[in-house]
Amino acid sequence: MHTKHIVTAGRELTSADRALILVHGRGGTAEDILTLADSLPVKGYALLAPQATRNSWYPYSFLAPPAENQPWLDSALDLLGGAVEDVLSAGIERNRIFFAGFSQGACLTLEFVTRHAARYGGVAAFTGGLIGDRIYEQHYKGDFDGTPFFIGTGDRDLHVPLERVDNSVRLLRGMGADVTEKVYPGRVHTIVADELAQAAKIVFGGTRV
Repeated sequence: MHTKHIVTAGRELTSADRALILVHGRGGTAEDILTLADSLPVKGYALLAPQATRNSWYPYSFLAPPAENQPWLDSALDLLGGAVEDVLSAGIERNRIFFAGFSQGACLTLEFVTRHAARYGGVAAFTGGLIGDRIYEQHYKGDFDGTPFFIGTGDRDLHVPLERVDNSVRLLRGMGADVTEKVYPGRVHTIVADELAQAAKIVFGGTRV
């Protein structure tokens, strides 16, 4: 278990049959992002929230060339990989692993799962897109095999351009993901209640509990 950098809550991995990996944004904390679980139907899930060093996964914009965000980007991706390994080692199947992230955490989440595409339980990305000054299709492999995604974003977000979100969605769908994208006119850089409701229904198959 990568306990040094992962905060846990919910059910113990050894007694859970599903897990949710939550990824915080720039300036956030693992404890902060864990509160998202209160608005999602994840009772009985094991909850894992990786913690970024100095509260940031990588130093520059996600739109910077990937090399400029190294070695931090690879380290962050490795930490998510470690969280997945912990879940699998506990006997939870990959198709029962769920992900949710906000902002920088949403970008990192999408980057990780697309580099390791498989049939996951589901993915909720609150304002995020694939990482890089352009989309590097050679970085991505695998088949999502119908994994449900919810991606919510604003049409004028100053940090995450809508064009990058749209292009990311296009690539995800091409890799077999079942993506629901919802654009909120004029929404600021935050998570709104409707996004949580949509994620609850689309990704987690239920309503808030």
